[in-house]
Amino acid sequence: MALLGFALFAAPAAAEDTASAQTQAAFAPKASLVAIGGSITEIVYALGEEDRLVARDTTSTYPEAAKALPDVGYMRQLAPEGVLSVNPGGILAIEGSGPPDAVHVLKESGVPFVTIDEGYDRDSVLAKIREVGKALGAEEEAQALSDEVGGEFDALEKETAAVSSPKRVLFLLSMQGGKLLAAGTGTAADAMIRLSGGENAISGYQGYKALSEEAVLDAAPDAILMMAQGASHGIGADQVFANPALAATPAGEAKNLIRMDGLYLLGFGPRAASAARELHRALYGAPASN
Repeated sequence: MALLGFALFAAPAAAEDTASAQTQAAFAPKASLVAIGGSITEIVYALGEEDRLVARDTTSTYPEAAKALPDVGYMRQLAPEGVLSVNPGGILAIEGSGPPDAVHVLKESGVPFVTIDEGYDRDSVLAKIREVGKALGAEEEAQALSDEVGGEFDALEKETAAVSSPKRVLFLLSMQGGKLLAAGTGTAADAMIRLSGGENAISGYQGYKALSEEAVLDAAPDAILMMAQGASHGIGADQVFANPALAATPAGEAKNLIRMDGLYLLGFGPRAASAARELHRALYGAPASN
């Protein structure tokens, strides 16, 4: 998977001729669809419209049943011929899918193409659900799902409101070759850390960058957060904290490593509030029962 998560969970890249589902016609009833983007595929399943899917992209790994669909490639490296080979009646793609030339060809192919806006907060998740529902002609189901997910965000906000001293969290995308690639501001990781009641230990830059030893020490994270899969899959706490700079941080002294599934943690689909709650409890413990 190399640095797949880097592109997937960075800020959305600008693609040619992008437009939201709010300005495009919905697909024909029961049209067969290709879903591009893990959160988009999740929403289609959550709306009960999965029977319409004839293919998905590489990032669409949830629910498990989605993996049985033909894979048309990575969302930022699409080949038009691969997408069109499944003869879709429509293409439903997350903002930032690409490359732009490929998206342009797909839009010119005559197959209806709907782009869904990306975003890393409560309002963006709920809007994403409603936009997908509109495109599918399942607006009532989408509103019900949006209300349910909104309630989960409300419960999360109440739980995180009790945090008086935020934990500093360092999200590491990769440790390949000894280089620590970490998330700054404007990333899905930064947004999820804040949603969970934590504080991103890296605030001096946007996007993902390699950290120097000095920068790691200055960040002084209380916890290290990593995806459970990817370039550093299988690395345990002992290996992570074998890095001298990480070992010297509060996280290293406590060997506090949190690992979560990448799409669950950073996809900002219907499970976003649940993921933030799980991260919150990993940082602060479960709330005391009444």
